[in-house]
Amino acid sequence: MGRLKELRAYVNAELNKMEDEDKRTSAIVHLYGVSLAATMIAKKRGLDWEIASMAAMLHDLHAYRSGSYDDHAHKGAALAREILGRLNLTDEEETETICSAIYHHDDKLVTDGPMDEVLKDADVIHHCMNDLSKSIKEKEQARFENLCREFGMCMD
Repeated sequence: MGRLKELRAYVNAELNKMEDEDKRTSAIVHLYGVSLAATMIAKKRGLDWEIASMAAMLHDLHAYRSGSYDDHAHKGAALAREILGRLNLTDEEETETICSAIYHHDDKLVTDGPMDEVLKDADVIHHCMNDLSKSIKEKEQARFENLCREFGMCMD
């Protein structure tokens, strides 16, 4: 089994522990949606798409496990480090890259490293495009507009 598939199996097992069916479905949709977006963005930018996808699969897992978004990015990075160490799926550099992306993913107004930016952008794409009836959050507006330009999407 490939390492992304193995990580997804682990994440699926964790999400299946969620008792609230609606929250579980929302979590699955979000993690897989962000993972797909991260893969596409990383490929377009010449970055490691598998590492981007792995970071996306783990980025909100702490929030889903705990039921809280309080400091979820920083706590999520620590959880990701623990999971990746337990599963032995990544080397030290890859683990650092994934954990950095998760640690910084909530800082949408700050520019960080290239993989950090992939995860932020993938998260914004999913937030803004998963439900087009919702208005775009102010802190995500400029990033979303830049993504629309990068991908040649109309701003309608």
